[in-house]
Amino acid sequence: MTIYPIDILGYGEGVYTAESPGDRRPVIAVIGGGASGTLAAVHLLRLAAAGRGGMRIALIDRLGRHGLGQAYSTTDPAHLLNSPAGKMSAVAGDPGHLLRWARADGADRAAPDGFLPRPAYGRYLRDTLAEAQRAAQPAVTVRHITSHVVRISCGAPRHPLRLHLAADGYIDADAAVLATGNLAPAPPCPVPASPRYIADPWAPGALRGACDGSPVVVLGTGLTTMDVAIAVTGASPSTVVHAVSRHALLPQAHREGASGTGLGWLPVLSDDSGPVRLGELIWQVRAAVADRPGDWQDIVDSLRPYVPRLWRRLPPADQRMFLRHVARYWEVHRHRMPPQTASRIAGLRCTGRLSVQAGRIIAVTEAPGGLRIRISQGGTVTELAAGWLVNATGPNSDISRTGDRLLRDLFDRGLARPDPLGLGIDASPSGAVLDAAGRPSRTIFTLGPPLRGLRYETTAIPEIRDQAAALALRLTAAAQSGARPSSAA
Repeated sequence: MTIYPIDILGYGEGVYTAESPGDRRPVIAVIGGGASGTLAAVHLLRLAAAGRGGMRIALIDRLGRHGLGQAYSTTDPAHLLNSPAGKMSAVAGDPGHLLRWARADGADRAAPDGFLPRPAYGRYLRDTLAEAQRAAQPAVTVRHITSHVVRISCGAPRHPLRLHLAADGYIDADAAVLATGNLAPAPPCPVPASPRYIADPWAPGALRGACDGSPVVVLGTGLTTMDVAIAVTGASPSTVVHAVSRHALLPQAHREGASGTGLGWLPVLSDDSGPVRLGELIWQVRAAVADRPGDWQDIVDSLRPYVPRLWRRLPPADQRMFLRHVARYWEVHRHRMPPQTASRIAGLRCTGRLSVQAGRIIAVTEAPGGLRIRISQGGTVTELAAGWLVNATGPNSDISRTGDRLLRDLFDRGLARPDPLGLGIDASPSGAVLDAAGRPSRTIFTLGPPLRGLRYETTAIPEIRDQAAALALRLTAAAQSGARPSSAA
């Protein structure tokens, strides 16, 4: 693995690592050290440990949060997983993997209802990665690299790819995996360049200033807003949070104990051969819920594995209609709060420390000691004075407007293109990135949130885990044969 010069986690800055002349093991560069990248690396390592061949892996994260990424870098023990531990195993085919780790670690004692703290899950991912590395030695060498890939060029010496780093270094590789996670949220209107606007609440230390007791306005009313509210009110007993979104819908709470009755049968699932109309799909789901109203959570959860296939069968016009009119209602039922989180949010609302307002923020201006925020609702404009404004609106829904240097460069040079909905990267069913002409790459792949436009349900651990396992098989098979990874589905 040729690296010039970069910061390698654990070795210090400016390290120069030369490629061993006799080392012909293929190099897999995983761009992104969050959950998607970590799961891809874990499954590559587990295959190597099972005797499926050696390789070198470069796990690259721009902030050095390898194994944590954005989702699990929080240190607040009140931030819980939004799914019970029994559904969050990092290892495909081993649903009890996380539960065994939690018992050995003692983390399960902090989660009597099964919803582990997210800091504990971050430790779990790091421990799982470290154990996979130990088991795969000496067949696999892994480097944790702290840098930002800004360009991928083709035709490096002895390797098909060269990854150019922000620090003027580069890595030569045989394949690259874009595990870049969710797009950064976009502001709803022009926002002043003020330190009181927090564009990314999960950036290290981002919320520290917002715990000063002054009012906090949060854009959005989803799961991130719930965590922001818990963090800032927990750190300051006088802080009041105002959450603003168009619909003012909060996530539903997980029911304590599930019946396990499942989805049952829907006519739309009996035939994969043709298109599905959105209206018919909604009618069938509503009919199933009406038949068993007390089991709606089980019905929603049981539908989840079918969502990617159903999404592909929806005509493009119906997909767009879903995004405009249905998505928010699906999300608040699909992505639910743990019971403990729901209880804390209810307490904050009852004591007046969290208010939820329907509306659209139309203007943000600086004011002495804070910001003034104008909110439009049904033709009426109100104004809030705030010390801080936090953007918790979720991923940007237009990847063509991304400010990420690597994605911008891939699009500009035709090595990749947005999916038809613009939610992410266009790719083949195998995750091979499609170029501007629609040709699948043999060396550049993606998984997880960048596939949202093609799969819709692709941002949670179970879906990413299964994608990582399938991609690891493909990359390992290509490495064994000495060929470039196949882009076949």
